[in-house]
Formats: sequence, C-alpha cells, structure tokens
Amino acid sequence: MCRIEVDDQPAGTQQVIIPRKGVIELQRLLGGDDEVLLAIETPVEDAKQRKLRAQTMTGRAIEQLDVAIEGREGYVAFVSGSPDSPRLEVAPLDVGPAMNEGVWSQRTAILTSATIPSSLAARVGIAGDDVVVADVGSPFDYEHHSMLYCAMHLPNPNSDGFRAAVHDELEALITAAGGRTLALFTSWRSMDEAAEALRERLDVPILTQRDLPKPALIKAFADSDETCLFATAGLFQGVDVPGQTLSLVAIDRIPFPRPDDPLLSARREQLGPTAFSEIDIPRASMMLAQACGRLIRSATDRGVVAVMDPRLGTARYRWDIIRALPPMQRTKVRADVEAFLRDIAAE
Repeated sequence: MCRIEVDDQPAGTQQVIIPRKGVIELQRLLGGDDEVLLAIETPVEDAKQRKLRAQTMTGRAIEQLDVAIEGREGYVAFVSGSPDSPRLEVAPLDVGPAMNEGVWSQRTAILTSATIPSSLAARVGIAGDDVVVADVGSPFDYEHHSMLYCAMHLPNPNSDGFRAAVHDELEALITAAGGRTLALFTSWRSMDEAAEALRERLDVPILTQRDLPKPALIKAFADSDETCLFATAGLFQGVDVPGQTLSLVAIDRIPFPRPDDPLLSARREQLGPTAFSEIDIPRASMMLAQACGRLIRSATDRGVVAVMDPRLGTARYRWDIIRALPPMQRTKVRADVEAFLRDIAAE
C-alpha cells in the first residue's frame, strides 16, 4: 500500500499523487450518475432495489471523495490493490466510536478466537469495565507434544548474512524432520530465495505458494509425508494438516506489520511513543500465534515451531510475544530440536 496525497504539487517517491482537480472531476461525474439514477422510474420491484443499491454506492463514493479532498481529521486516505488495479480507500483511524454506537451500546456480543490480541477491546471501542475475558484453555498437550525453538545464534534479521543463515538452519531442521515442513516467510522474496537454495540441497520435494492455488497447494502438501511447503503470510492461518505430514513449522522473522502501511503509520503517529507496544507488538504476537497454530491440529500431533529471528530470545519485548503463544517447551539448542524431530519421523 502507499499513501495518497490529494494535491496539485509533486510529492515524494513513496506517494501516489492524485491531483485535486482530478478527484473533484470524479466527484462531479459521480454526481451526474446520481442524477441519472434519480430520474429512473420503473414499476419493476427488482429494478427499484437495484436502483437503490446503485444510489447508495454512489453516495458513499462521493462521501469518501469528500473526506479525501478535505484531508478530514481522524481519517487517512491511501491506495491499495495492484498497480494495474489501484483502489482508493479512506479509513477511520479509530473505529471504536462507530462500533460502540452501532453495536456495543445496542447488544451483548461474544467474540471468540484462538488468537485474540490483547489490545482488541480498546481497538474496537469496548470499555474495559464492560469486558469479561474467559480463557477456556486447549485440549492439546503442548507442553509434552511440542517444542518452541529460537535460533538465537543466527545474525540479526537486518544483517546481510541473515538469509543465508536461515537457509542453513532450514536445511538442518528439514533433514531431521524428513521433510514434513511448513516454512513461513514474511516476504515473497525471502520465500523465493529459500526455495531456490534448498531445492539444490535437499532430496525432498518443495512446493511454494506460487506453484498452485491455495486449496490444491494444501492438498498436495497434506498428501505427501515428505513434501515441504514454503509460503508467505497468507498461510499463517487457514492451514489444517493433522498428523505427521506437518511436523515442523519454521518462521523466518517475527511478523511485525509493515512500517509503510499507510493506515497503521497514521495510527502510530496518533499514538506517539506507545505505538510500538499498542500496535506492533499485539499484531506480531497474534500473527506468530496463528502461525504456531498450524502445528498441533489433533490430540496426537507432535512437532516443532522454529523461529529464525533471534530477537524472540533477546529483545526486551520478547515475553509480550511468548506469552501469546501456546505453552510449548522451549529451547535454543538446535541439537535438542533435531533429536525431537528425528524421534517423530521414526514413529
């Protein structure tokens, strides 16, 4: 995504520029469309409903363009979608007031998930004294059936040697597991480089997210005990492969949200010094917990979650993230992990 600036003057290279006069002209055209819709007369009920929907959508589009042109306080405008199909979006910085007025003040709600971020109530506008939190636990024996490994000997993720070190680590772990690996990456480039490097080093098949549509990709992975699947953030959730087919989940980095996300950037600016603890840490914790959730899918499953990012073992915020994960036994010794994986493969 990239920030959109409604202005007649050029801006920085990180921004998409839409001239103010262009947005005003688009707004004028939509106004003309609205007048055409208003003039339509028909006795057909279905046509009346379609007319009403078209008027509603046109009115919303005009209103959103108003917000973009004005730079209205409390909103951020940005462009999403692909370069071939860009989409102007206008989003509120705080959805809490609207949610409270339209939902929480009118009814009682039950919000359930295996991975609820600690900041959810505040983010959606629920007052702290109106929240009852219930942790019903898990039916799975994480403490004895799973292991969390942090490769603390690897270099910092921002260093030049990090990706090569990740490839070496993956080679050793996948070999011990006999394949059976879901490797998750925080960028397409990292996934592609790892797949290219490890296909030359390993005898087991390696599929990537580029090879097949998601349903076919997961089926191909689940149908083979030796196949490894390399994927990006899109598969941090929605993968359900119980049994020995998936014995190792490897994650290259703590999945912090993108620093250039325009909506999150605006929210960070609004929060100031507390933004990292209120936005980035809860989101990263939730994403990592979702990735860990791909491992144990039945009461008999066993396996390892391997995080290649040494910050999970050294950073001051590490416990905020670890507390959000299942209660797995923890280690920083690769030999312990390899022995655990070989024991699973031998079953």
